[in-house]
Amino acid sequence: MRALVKKEARRGAIELQKVPKPSDLGPREVLIRVNRVSICGSDVHIYEWNKWAASRIRPPRIIGHEFTGEVVKLGSDVELVKEGDIVVAESHIPCMACYQCRTGKMHVCRNTKIIGVDVDGAFADYVKLPEVVLWKIDPSIPAEYASVMEPLGNAIHTASVANLSGKSVLITGVGPIGAMAIAVTKASGSAPIIAAEIKPYRIKMARKIGADYVINPTEQDLVEEVMKITEGNGVDVFLEMSGNPKALADGIKAVTNGGKVSVLGVYDGRIEFDMNLAVFKALTIYGITGREMFKTWHVATQMLKYKQLDLSSVVTHVLDFDDWEEGMELMQSGNCGKIVLKLND
Repeated sequence: MRALVKKEARRGAIELQKVPKPSDLGPREVLIRVNRVSICGSDVHIYEWNKWAASRIRPPRIIGHEFTGEVVKLGSDVELVKEGDIVVAESHIPCMACYQCRTGKMHVCRNTKIIGVDVDGAFADYVKLPEVVLWKIDPSIPAEYASVMEPLGNAIHTASVANLSGKSVLITGVGPIGAMAIAVTKASGSAPIIAAEIKPYRIKMARKIGADYVINPTEQDLVEEVMKITEGNGVDVFLEMSGNPKALADGIKAVTNGGKVSVLGVYDGRIEFDMNLAVFKALTIYGITGREMFKTWHVATQMLKYKQLDLSSVVTHVLDFDDWEEGMELMQSGNCGKIVLKLND
């Protein structure tokens, strides 16, 4: 089968190769024929070989974790899916034995393994996975949208810290997940939705998806503009998606007293912000990782199945699998939303 393989521990060193199709299924493992995959920022990090990638990846490794496909073979004891089902997958494989897994917090399993990082991933014609991570979806959901349900789950999880109906929301960073967060907050009845972004392509994307205001913090003072829009109150909810320390610090300043802060962004090293301000404003701050298993997946499925979300402005490019390098380059440029690669139909 075809597979995108990180061959060596250095920048680049990713190659589309012919490799053996997975075999020898364990009792609770499933073989899936992959139809669509999407490129994640972490896949770009693996390509660029940043500190995180160098600390986690042991080449050779088939990369990729955002996908959808059809179940084609079952292990002897599989019960959750059957042949012919269309599935997506949680990218975090839980151990099912630690304290978190046993108490309803699988998404923060202490022994998590990540698909495409710790085990071979889905940038291939077939992928073998344990049934525990699979989520069956309605075939009416377009394959391009199904393939981005994992990052969509990040956006939903980040936004779900509050009842968003009628609430003012600030979203900093309109990368693909930030863009999805705009769509999620719009569908949830937030008003106004304020986005902060510096790249022209993504500023346009934010407006197209439905942000009421888009602020470029390199040209305007983010806190001042938010206060103008909210008549001096600040926003009810702040979703930090950028991983930029100044965005976090400014966003905390822009939240109303008693407001909520939800942080998905990952930062390069230690950061500083005014904790006293957060204390005296009585803010609730949430750290978000992954998706709640499987509450978030259910919400994402329902929102897509019943067309509560329109991802047509978020999935900006659909390319052939052979054109994966073009997809990586687009991701590095920032001139895109989600990029989906087609494998099989």
